[in-house]
Amino acid sequence: MFRKTLLVLLTLMISISFADFSFASEAGNKRKGKYTYRKVYESCQKRGAVETAKPKINPDAHTQAEWTKIFKEKKFAEFGCAEEWSKLSDEQLKDIYSYLHDHASDSGTPAKCN
Repeated sequence: MFRKTLLVLLTLMISISFADFSFASEAGNKRKGKYTYRKVYESCQKRGAVETAKPKINPDAHTQAEWTKIFKEKKFAEFGCAEEWSKLSDEQLKDIYSYLHDHASDSGTPAKCN
């Protein structure tokens, strides 16, 4: 009986650890996301669409749930620079999402773009 319980418990623990690894690989690179987010606005400024290269929206402008909704629905009109946003790959969007989500107003480390 003890061996059977131990086997079930170990199987469960291994399954949970593999699930954690698969979720971790889904996340984007938030450092790349911060860089890409800033580059979007730099190229937008060079094109003359905005006055400053500073991003229009700070990560702490929304909660994590709000960022998730914005990126899930791909509603980027609020950001401006539609031409630049339309050129971003899914990987770049995932990176930007990770940066904004991880530094949202309700995160452990809210951030403003400096």
